[in-house]
Amino acid sequence: MNTAAGGTESGRLRGRDPILERIPATRNLAYRARYLVNAYPALYMPIGRFRHRHSSDYCVGPGTEIVIEGFGRAGSTFAWLAFMSAQDRPVRTAHHTHAAAQVITAVRLGKPTLVIVRPPTDATLAHMARKGITARMALVAWTRFHRRILPHAEGFVVCSFGEMTTNFGPVVERVNQRFGTDFGVFEHSPEHEQEIFDQIRERNRRRFGDQPSGDSSKALGLPSAEREALKETFRSQLAAPDLEELRNRAQRTYDALVTPSQVPGPG
Repeated sequence: MNTAAGGTESGRLRGRDPILERIPATRNLAYRARYLVNAYPALYMPIGRFRHRHSSDYCVGPGTEIVIEGFGRAGSTFAWLAFMSAQDRPVRTAHHTHAAAQVITAVRLGKPTLVIVRPPTDATLAHMARKGITARMALVAWTRFHRRILPHAEGFVVCSFGEMTTNFGPVVERVNQRFGTDFGVFEHSPEHEQEIFDQIRERNRRRFGDQPSGDSSKALGLPSAEREALKETFRSQLAAPDLEELRNRAQRTYDALVTPSQVPGPG
């Protein structure tokens, strides 16, 4: 990525939107560094294990029973909470690193692993809306994450974002079939879905407190009017002709990971 062009593009966006004006210019650089390091186990895993040394449910280890991961904004919070709500005993999970390195390490260790894959356009728009980054940077990060795990695909179960949000039960059944486990299966009903949404809101209140209106930097992992409005302002940037090759590469990667049987049909 041309950093000068990226900086100019980011500056134009910040100038147009009062929310993005509050995002430091260093946010782009930090985002880029994070998703570069996260792609490589030798770099990320020592850092992740040190960072989360006081918690047993982030990085995969010998005692991990299942890994639930995805690129950021893929819905892994819903998947994790839905999975845990269906268990009749504590299950040690590793989750929420949003690191390709975690998926690769889990596969190498032979751990049951579930990866949520959200379509690249939707995922990158969500990252742009929350992080205030450029379309190019978000597309590059999405593609790097998924291309890094693609060679290890036989070692994990893929769940499309659409399936996760509409019919998550069969996903856990696939995990059980693939790994010979007997995890409880989530019953995806409107009532149970609402319970998970309530848990997400409570989890975010505990982590971040009540956020002031307009603060998108620590937004809930749920749809919001503010975030949807931001996405609309970014669609034209994502559709820019000079990003066509990146968009196509990301889509090819998505198609290679998510089979037609994992994408819900109409109705």
